Amino acid sequence: MPPIYLDYNATTPIDPAVREAMRPYLEEHFGNPSSGYVYGQRAKEAVEHARVQVATLIGCTPPEIVFTSGGTESDNHAIVGAALANARRGKHIVTSRIEHPAVTNACRYLEKRLGFRVTYLPVDLHGLVNPDDVKRAITSDTILITTMHANNETGTIEPIEEIGSIAREHGTIFHTDAAQSCGKIDVQVDRLNVDLLTIAGHKIYAPKGIGALFIRTGTIIDPIIHGAGQERGKRAGTENVPYIVGLGMACDLAKASLVEYGVKTKKLRDRLYSRIVSSLGEDKVLLNGHPEKRLPNTLNISIPGLIGEDLLARIPEMAACTGSACHAGSTEPSSVLVAMGLSAKTALATLRLSVGRWTTEQEVDRAAELIVERAAGPA
Repeated sequence: MPPIYLDYNATTPIDPAVREAMRPYLEEHFGNPSSGYVYGQRAKEAVEHARVQVATLIGCTPPEIVFTSGGTESDNHAIVGAALANARRGKHIVTSRIEHPAVTNACRYLEKRLGFRVTYLPVDLHGLVNPDDVKRAITSDTILITTMHANNETGTIEPIEEIGSIAREHGTIFHTDAAQSCGKIDVQVDRLNVDLLTIAGHKIYAPKGIGALFIRTGTIIDPIIHGAGQERGKRAGTENVPYIVGLGMACDLAKASLVEYGVKTKKLRDRLYSRIVSSLGEDKVLLNGHPEKRLPNTLNISIPGLIGEDLLARIPEMAACTGSACHAGSTEPSSVLVAMGLSAKTALATLRLSVGRWTTEQEVDRAAELIVERAAGPA
């Protein structure tokens, strides 16, 4: 039997319907979308249809969607592109201490190489950014605010609407990384008051290597990949047609099942948590992240006295992690949990468990049994 998969925040399997939608564009419809003959026209039609599907999921117009190679490129395009395009107006950026490395390291690059100044805001014990801190951090030199929508480790959902309103009041571009929230909760760009928004395909049952960036009409942003005029001159390179088709189908599926997904995954997540707590005791399990303002599928817990990596090594029957997949195998405590006020020792005692579309009650029950059993000692 394969291990029980409880790491849907790291990546999702490709949905069979996504795979089938992609198949014709891996086989007979192989044309270059920039070609004028029928092969190219068929490919271009597929790309534009997918653009409509992605736009529909987040409530924007199709021309505001730019296809990228994934979440990391979208984050870099948003941050570096906005910084370069607006540097004459100012060189200050506001972000938080709990961002994904694609955001944090893009900001650090701008600091170290191009002389930008970045303010890294703290979070509270639940991992929430305080909108008042954002307001206080803004200066006449601030050109960009970037704050993730939902944290990939704890699932905490940030007050993006409020932060977006503050950004608009000050005429500041606002970007959010919604890689973890798209497809799990309702994400609407107008309600969130964002100018730039990141989507990652492999978090919503599409393949790895495809993503999108929402760029609100009128937002000034430079391309960071230069070449021909694809994607309306915003992102050069021949379009990855099969993967773009896959992302479009994944967005269609996500929109159609959003409510059902939320109800199902929350029930499974809470079942997993309650079974672990009931066996180990409430005083032995620490819940990390906001108890309510949290992604429905995400459970982050610390079991003091244990090392998360060691515990997982004793549970080969389960595939999970201690934090972001981008830090897998690290012996350093999660920077997100440390920013939330956890001690290094408690942060190292953490498990991140995330359920998804195909998780079953039986798998959750067995996973809880394994965690409780192996927490007591070696297998």
